[in-house]
Amino acid sequence: MLLCAAAGCDHAALIRDADSPLLHEAGERLDAFMQRRLEGEPSTRILGARAFWTLDFLVTPDVLDPRPDSECLIEAALEQLGPDRNKALRILDLGTGTGALLLALLSECPNSTGIGVDLSPAACEVARLNVHSNGLDARAEIRLGRWADGLTGTFDVILSNPPYIESKTIAGLDVEVRNYDPHLALDGGLDGLTAYREIMRCLPGLLGAGFAVLELGIGQAADVTRLAMECGLQQRGLRADLGGVERALVVAKGASAD
Repeated sequence: MLLCAAAGCDHAALIRDADSPLLHEAGERLDAFMQRRLEGEPSTRILGARAFWTLDFLVTPDVLDPRPDSECLIEAALEQLGPDRNKALRILDLGTGTGALLLALLSECPNSTGIGVDLSPAACEVARLNVHSNGLDARAEIRLGRWADGLTGTFDVILSNPPYIESKTIAGLDVEVRNYDPHLALDGGLDGLTAYREIMRCLPGLLGAGFAVLELGIGQAADVTRLAMECGLQQRGLRADLGGVERALVVAKGASAD
């Protein structure tokens, strides 16, 4: 991937034109890319792009790099929606970052509109660029704010991948995470649950007959479910990622737990 980016070509051209002088001229750029990679910078950040679900996203130092693990939130939402995905739904993404969750779900719900909220002005600008590049300007809006501040009405689907890493453990994370993901998107407070507490207090006023899907850190399912129940919500589903980690918690008002 780095060689293709350095040479400005795709894999097919790389093979076809292996002896091209242009590839030799790309060596200096490739050396710079490789040095950054050896220092732990993820390839997606070197390239400035990440594929998520079926879409492509701009990634900058101002936003969390969307991981494949988070795609199970989209799977969980679509499973809950069933044929209702074709209705005119109202979708909300709290802590939107790149906009990956919001835009991925909108791409599967053709008649829906959505709002992505983020505390970081720089992240909001990245999300707006991703809205435009994925052709969803007419259906997605990005707002600067803290969780539910300034929002009105209710939503059919709420998504969130909040900060959930315990503050004390951030220094011990892999270099690819601790040195390159913004700590604002990682730090979940002393116990990793600070953002969940805030979100759960907001959800009863934001959810009508809909549901919310929240990303979980490893081993957090029981604690986050308890916080939901304390706010009058109930678990509707729990979905594991491909690594077997309980990653996507579905909650709703007055729903029966599965």
